[in-house]
Amino acid sequence: MREALTDAMPAHIAALRDSAQPVWIFAYGSLIWDPEFTCVEAEPALLRGYHRSFCLYSYDYRGTPARPGLVLGLDRGGSCRGMALRLPSQFLAETIDRLWSREMSGRRVYAMRQLPVRMGGMTRTVLAFTVLRNCPDYAGRLAPDKAARLILEAAGRRGTCRDYFENTVRQLEQLGLADGQLRRLAERVAALARPRADAGI
Repeated sequence: MREALTDAMPAHIAALRDSAQPVWIFAYGSLIWDPEFTCVEAEPALLRGYHRSFCLYSYDYRGTPARPGLVLGLDRGGSCRGMALRLPSQFLAETIDRLWSREMSGRRVYAMRQLPVRMGGMTRTVLAFTVLRNCPDYAGRLAPDKAARLILEAAGRRGTCRDYFENTVRQLEQLGLADGQLRRLAERVAALARPRADAGI
């Protein structure tokens, strides 16, 4: 299994498994509230050139082929405030393998890249998962009502899309990383959910 994982990694990513230097990952969505590994440090970070967007259809984790959900990606343009998480040096190879398996297995929707972020008054290079716009799952920029309906109605084997969405919005706000675009989308989700609640659905 490990050989299959490392064979699939670009050489510069696989080389980080034996790095003597600290390795950081940029968390902008579920990696903030459900990283599935213990980070050594966590600091607010600013990534320029990409923005957080619900731009990927989910046919498994948060939706189904019949009723897809939406999940986050880092799409080109703008900037994104998130968290830089330092990976544990004593379990570095295992943690990178786990991240690769979590985000890069199955339908390939991300590129795992090394990008500069601003954090603590300095620039650091971090790993980040950026969207592949040419993948079939790329939804692009959807109309707010369409995106809200997908989030509200979908569920997959890791739970509902709405839980994923609301956990992300809540964690960002608690960390002082409120995202205006997500806040506006949350208002549309709440507005569309209100008639359903009133009708007892």
